[in-house]
Amino acid sequence: MAKTRVVVVDDSALVRSLLAEIINREPDMECVGAAADPLIAREMIRELNPDVITLDVEMPRMDGIDFLGKLMRLRPMPVVMVSTLTERGADVTMRALELGAVDFVAKPKIGVADGLKLLAQDITDKVRIASKARMHRAAPPSPATAAAGADGARPAAPASAIGRLSTEKIIFIGASTGGTEATKEVLMNLPADCPAVLITQHMPPGFTKSYAARLDGLCRMSVAEARDGERILPGHAYIAPGGFHLSVERSGANYIARVVDGEPVNRHKPSVEVLFKSAARVVGPNAFGLMLTGMGADGASAMKEMRDAGSYNLAQDEASCVVFGMPREAIAAGAAHEVLPLTQIAAKLIERLRSTNALAHSRV
Repeated sequence: MAKTRVVVVDDSALVRSLLAEIINREPDMECVGAAADPLIAREMIRELNPDVITLDVEMPRMDGIDFLGKLMRLRPMPVVMVSTLTERGADVTMRALELGAVDFVAKPKIGVADGLKLLAQDITDKVRIASKARMHRAAPPSPATAAAGADGARPAAPASAIGRLSTEKIIFIGASTGGTEATKEVLMNLPADCPAVLITQHMPPGFTKSYAARLDGLCRMSVAEARDGERILPGHAYIAPGGFHLSVERSGANYIARVVDGEPVNRHKPSVEVLFKSAARVVGPNAFGLMLTGMGADGASAMKEMRDAGSYNLAQDEASCVVFGMPREAIAAGAAHEVLPLTQIAAKLIERLRSTNALAHSRV
């Protein structure tokens, strides 16, 4: 079997050496080159034609983000970002994912050598996933993106507003690799009067706050990290904080968010399984489930429980996924009512909500 060929790009000689060592220990991959800056990397990519690049964010001569933007326009290929676990590092990482990076690894601020060794499994897993990722050339902004405007103001309500709708309805989203952009695509095309959205995106601690803030500036809905015990309200989207599980509970007439520590589920924390199980148990036929791009099977069986409890579920199709893992498993489990391209999911959701709304009003 051919090995996955990796080029490491990092201005630290120590990090380059460690990453090369970690990669070369794996029987199915090899580090074929290591570059100290993007200009060297550019020539190396032309010469070696690697399958995957690991790319540092902050480097001399050309910023990693500038390089990534050029690469994705001219020669889209799988990139795993190596980010510093700082607030600025989180912001830059979100930008890298917007530009087309498949995933990222957060390197520690201190004790880099020991830290990277501890992250060896995570690094090689993400390189392996990236090697199978479906790459897309950078797309032009969606209508919702354009509506957000250059000033970053929240876009005006679209014509597809849902109208008065029961606060009983909740939308649940599960996503992993490629999911930050997929979730953004869905949320940006939902109206301000949309039912509440609860999101579990596989992401480590330190990055979900920046991700939520980024979405909040682009979407008509308000977007924030979920806080334990807060009431879940229409027009708001709640993201599971990295390192914590998110679920929903009932408190009298209200739904509330539960954000708790605990053991990983399906190797993940937060886990889609935890969120979707609570949706099946607590929200039942008032739930809508979306399974977006991601590796593995986290949430597939729980999404089937949601369907059995009366929810309406959509899965992203293979052609629009970065990694067709979690949606494929959900489909195989019989959990999805419909399988759609990413760009059609928000519209289908709005259509379904409006028809549900009209049906509810006809019964009054």
